[in-house]
Amino acid sequence: MHVVTISDAQTGATAQIAAGFGFNCFDFQAVVEGRPVAVLSTEPGFPAPGMRPSRSGIPILFPFPNRIENARFTWQGKDYELPANAPNGHAIHGFCHDRPWRVIEQGPNFVTGQFQLSLDAPDRLPYWPTDFILEVDYELIHNRLRTNFRINNPSAEDLPWGLGTHAYFHLPLTENGSLEDVTIEAPVTKLWEVVEGLPTGRILEIPPEKALRQGAYYTALQLDDVYTGIDVGGVQFDCVILDERAGLQVTQTCPPIFREIVAFTPPQRPAVCLEPYTCVTNAINLESRGLETGLRVLAPGTEFHTWIDLTVGKIWV
Repeated sequence: MHVVTISDAQTGATAQIAAGFGFNCFDFQAVVEGRPVAVLSTEPGFPAPGMRPSRSGIPILFPFPNRIENARFTWQGKDYELPANAPNGHAIHGFCHDRPWRVIEQGPNFVTGQFQLSLDAPDRLPYWPTDFILEVDYELIHNRLRTNFRINNPSAEDLPWGLGTHAYFHLPLTENGSLEDVTIEAPVTKLWEVVEGLPTGRILEIPPEKALRQGAYYTALQLDDVYTGIDVGGVQFDCVILDERAGLQVTQTCPPIFREIVAFTPPQRPAVCLEPYTCVTNAINLESRGLETGLRVLAPGTEFHTWIDLTVGKIWV
């Protein structure tokens, strides 16, 4: 398995990226005042061949995040049928997270990977309306992991797309920490109604037991929810994990193109997933019903850039 390691010379922070398995950043070790902080959660042995690619580190979800209902959709009058690789016959998590990527540039503190559908997964090309190129940079800047995304449409037809990441955050943030002292915060104000993993199209008020806007203790949460209505309040927004006993926080910063946050507390595992999506689950089918889903369309020969930051440091006061 091809794994790339990058590091920050000033702090000693490191990150490991499984280039041969979805370009997944599966290990990010920050160093705060001499203390190591393991940011990400992985299953034992990852990234060994045969493991589930969506259960460790930061899987990259493209050209659709989460599910497509019944693994079918219609685009510009043509019907498409995808592999049903999720329960209940749905398709899940796109085409990039379980295949090798090509490393096209690398330095001590950064690495760039590229995935082109027609080149790196040609067997999947019939499942989507067009070819695409996705480039991702990971860069360590002290205790900040910057991820840049570049989406390119090399074809002669419009490219429908949605992008998401599925980060698993390790809890608590230090070995001597306690789950009872960890809080989760996200600036979300609404919730998609979801039935068996699929949004119905209705947007609801957030019930108190799922409220994250003012912060909620991890041990009180049982989440597998699609949030929306993000209160940006500027050019970017933060989702925050606070470990009060350790005096540390992990901040995930995104631009407002990421309009949904899927929050998930994996059972039998001390972790939380805070997944920024540019569109809602099953967007390409919900869009055909006239709903505003965040589905984006990239014209032929054009490119789109966006980013996500993970920053580790002492709790801000």
